[in-house]
Amino acid sequence: MSIRRAGLELSADGTVLQPVGGWIVSQLDAGFHAKLDHALHTKVTQIDSSGIQAMDTAGAVLLARLARRFGCDGARGLPPEQAALYRQVAALAEEPASPAPAGHGVFHRLGQATVDVLQEAWRYLAFLGEMAVAFTSVLRRPHRFRWKPLLGIFESAGWSALPILALLSFLIGVVIAYQAGVQLRDFGANIFIADLIGIAVLRELGPLIAAIIVAGRTGSAFTAEIGTMKVTEEIDALRTIGVSPQEMLVIPKVMALFIVLPLLTVFANVFGVLGGMVMAQQMLDVSMVDFMDRFLQAVDMSDYLTGVGKAPVFALLIASVGCFQGFHVGSSADSVGRHVTRSVVQSIFLIIVADAVFSVIFSILDL
Repeated sequence: MSIRRAGLELSADGTVLQPVGGWIVSQLDAGFHAKLDHALHTKVTQIDSSGIQAMDTAGAVLLARLARRFGCDGARGLPPEQAALYRQVAALAEEPASPAPAGHGVFHRLGQATVDVLQEAWRYLAFLGEMAVAFTSVLRRPHRFRWKPLLGIFESAGWSALPILALLSFLIGVVIAYQAGVQLRDFGANIFIADLIGIAVLRELGPLIAAIIVAGRTGSAFTAEIGTMKVTEEIDALRTIGVSPQEMLVIPKVMALFIVLPLLTVFANVFGVLGGMVMAQQMLDVSMVDFMDRFLQAVDMSDYLTGVGKAPVFALLIASVGCFQGFHVGSSADSVGRHVTRSVVQSIFLIIVADAVFSVIFSILDL
């Protein structure tokens, strides 16, 4: 028996709707949907489905829609198999939708953020442990250490950073000298600009400027490099062939920054003091000779070593955070960007926290 095209018929008085033909997906064309929309606006009180020749899930959904619209039973006249299908579809359609989750309060969001931070800190500590194990392995087998990446980082993190570091350090020295010079000039204490510039730059600003620039340039590059390797599954490939990603990718970066960042700190100190010296001569009439004489009297070796001694700790934080975020990049390209941003923010945050801790320790030790 051939199956008629799906349709809808109304009784003479317009109160009985009669679905007819094959209510299957291949028969439900645009013309049928136009008839269905028209039927939804009639005053039907009863549905007689005896004219349906065949029905699948799509047809059962439409029939259930009609039945709900008119508040009657759409299974009347259906064969047992089609009636069973209709009732299953109608039962699912009548299940109430799950309520939308209520908006969480501020304390819930604060608690969730705290848990996320603690979990991130725990993963970072675990990563530091893995890094220590890899470093111990390299010390036991020095022949496995890869020197070429180390030299490459010397160039990218050290030599290439010199111009921007020199410019910013010089400008920081100029700003500090200008802001302090206005106050010193009012008290006739122009020469003490050398004390202020020397202590501020050597102990605090030089190491901080160098570390922040390296975090922005090199730490983000570490995250992008390792994150891209993670997305392209190169990290998994290294593990498959028995090469430790920690030994190959992390240890050279940490060791390179351990060497480079103290040197960059010394470089930043020189240009920071130079900027203050130039500004002192232009604004306070303190000659460079007088500035250097007072500078050598006010600053001793402990001030210099205090600043440079912070650099290896800053280097460890920058390299470890950069690599840590790179290893936690997801499988998408936008995940690389998010973790690069997170790497820079976390590195700078930890640098400032570490600098504050150093200040407290040095104050206790009277350094």
